[in-house]
Amino acid sequence: MKTYKVAVIKGDGIGSEIVDEAIKVLDAVSINSEFELKYEEVLMGGCAYDVHGDPLPKETIEVCLNSDAILFGAIGGEKWDNLPRDKRPESGLLRLRSTLELFANFRPVKVFDELVDASSLKTSIVKGVDLLVVRELTGGIYFGQPREKEETRAYNTMVYTKDEIVRIAKMAFEAAELRGKKVCSVDKANVLEVSQLWRETVEEVAKDYPDVSLSHMYVDNAAMQLVRDPKQFDVILTGNIFGDILSDEASQISGSIGLLPSSSVGGKVGLYEPIHGSAPDIAGQGIANPIATISSASMMLRFAFGEVKAADKIDSAIVEFLKEGYRTKDLASFGASEVCSTQEAGSIIADKVSKL
Repeated sequence: MKTYKVAVIKGDGIGSEIVDEAIKVLDAVSINSEFELKYEEVLMGGCAYDVHGDPLPKETIEVCLNSDAILFGAIGGEKWDNLPRDKRPESGLLRLRSTLELFANFRPVKVFDELVDASSLKTSIVKGVDLLVVRELTGGIYFGQPREKEETRAYNTMVYTKDEIVRIAKMAFEAAELRGKKVCSVDKANVLEVSQLWRETVEEVAKDYPDVSLSHMYVDNAAMQLVRDPKQFDVILTGNIFGDILSDEASQISGSIGLLPSSSVGGKVGLYEPIHGSAPDIAGQGIANPIATISSASMMLRFAFGEVKAADKIDSAIVEFLKEGYRTKDLASFGASEVCSTQEAGSIIADKVSKL
């Protein structure tokens, strides 16, 4: 029997609640599978700062590097907002991505038929949406040097090298080959030299993928097109800051940010997490939606371990859960026959998984 080592980072706020439910589902699917999972929990974020004075302790990095994948919840909260930038929870996550060389972030956006009414957009616009945002994660303005904040002036630097663009573009084209064979590269090449290099390099990479069509779009237009006609997109390829904004916008097409998973890959160990934040205002109330984290666990099985059948079981169980009218509080107004707590949702999905 194969054994996979999973580093577990629950984080802050609702992180512990949602990760516990994902583990519950993973344990259920592993019972009748030819693999087992071994978990090691480590700290990152505000909780790590409270214990170690560092949002990313060395022990956490070491455990992650010696694992086969990382399952992550969420970090942050007002409690730590006034800390120096390098001590804030978000700094720990940025450092982890950089240390592990997780340069590619995949955020799928798929609208469940059972939840088309949950979207703020018309049913005719969102029904059938199935797109993927591929975001470069370790370069661009979030990491560019120099950077400085003075009393009356502050600046950040947007930097991309050609090699950084090539490797993320390859990821997007390879993903598109397995999907609808379309890549839309999003930039701001009309005003930014960085984006001009981005566009030129993406066009070069595209030559190696003749079966995939390439289009370009300025980021402001892409933001508009995502709400006007999201079904035109298959794979959206973009840089760090643009991808951060567009992927959150795209998440709202589904009706709830609590539904969407993500993976950050490229280095030795991939990190799998929901796209939402730590929601400290609802922490401990048992009302957080665990589906995004459970779906992230499914992505981990599928892409980190190659356990496709187990991942399919989880995905099918989530669909059954929604078809039968189970909803967490965030979706209670949309076809709910029963409103579930976080823990109840995880238990129902786990039960369904064990029967598949």
